[in-house]
Order: sequence, then C-alpha cells, then structure tokens
Amino acid sequence: MLLPIYAYGQPVLKKVAVPIDAEYPDLQKLIASMWDTMYHADGVGIAAPQVGHSIRLFVIDTEQVERKKEEVSPTDTPFKQVFINAQMLAETSKPWTYEEGCLSIPDIRGDVERAEGIRIRWQDENFVEHEAEFSGINARVIQHEYDHIEGVLFTERLKPLKKRLIQRKLEAIRVGKVQTDYKMRFYNVR
Repeated sequence: MLLPIYAYGQPVLKKVAVPIDAEYPDLQKLIASMWDTMYHADGVGIAAPQVGHSIRLFVIDTEQVERKKEEVSPTDTPFKQVFINAQMLAETSKPWTYEEGCLSIPDIRGDVERAEGIRIRWQDENFVEHEAEFSGINARVIQHEYDHIEGVLFTERLKPLKKRLIQRKLEAIRVGKVQTDYKMRFYNVR
C-alpha cells in the first residue's frame, strides 16, 4: 500500500524516534508499505518518520542507485535491508562529500559530508540482531536514513551559503507548493 510521504515542515521529521519491539502493531504491513512507497517514489531509502511513524525503522535498497546509473565505487555491493532499532557505533573512515536529496524535501539537492565507512548495529524485520561495517554509497544511504530516526534532515548538514540559498524552496515545500509524482502530506495545509 502506498503511503503519503511527510514533507519538510512536518513535526514528526524533527523528533528522535523511539525503539520498537516485535509487538509493534502491523509492523510487517508497515514495512511492506514502506518498500512500496519508496519504490513508487524512486527512492533508495525511506525512514518511518517520513511516513508519519516516529519509530526507529528504515529500509534501504542501494540497487536503486545502480539502476539510476549514478557514480558508485566498484567496491560498493548493492544491498537491500530493513533496519530496526539501529545504533551507529562508529565512523570507520574519513569523510567524503556527495550530493544528496530526500523524498521529504523534493527538488532540493546538496553536497553533504559524511564518513565513507561506518559500523552499525540493528535488528532485521524478524528482530534478529546484526552488526556490520558498510562503506561507500551503502554507508551514505544508511547514514542519511539514520539521521531521519534521529530527527535530522540532510539540509541541516549543508554549508551555510547553500542553506541560505534554499530557504525559499524549503518554505514552498512546507506550505505544499511543490509537485511530485508521489503523494505527500504537508503540515497545516488543507
């Protein structure tokens, strides 16, 4: 089922999400709907706050990056994963800059500096615990979605000049003056 994606300005996007357990209502249905919504919107990841749930859940599929023929490192092996209750453990390598965008902030892209490698612990959709290191585009997408469950948007990581340059566009998104190929939910817009 396709879910509306919550747009910039929605309070749920700025909250630190809460952990969940296997008793979370309709969790498997929510995960399936998040996959459907992400693919429909042509995304590579989506976090639960982006569909209105302030819980520590996100899904990623970096095979989407390869399909878009974006520049990726030959060492980046695309993968698809559900992350529940993720905890960032360490940044394992130097920072690198890459242009990012976000389904909640359409039509805005910008260079974001993030660690090229990370170590993270999480549970999968069956609540089996995992811990692993990721690098390159996989690490970048994980960090972007992890930021969502921490209440941080990629625009907050942009350089000050770029932040000033996008203020009008952000305000237009907040009030619903944006066109997308997917359904969005705006704050206080009827």
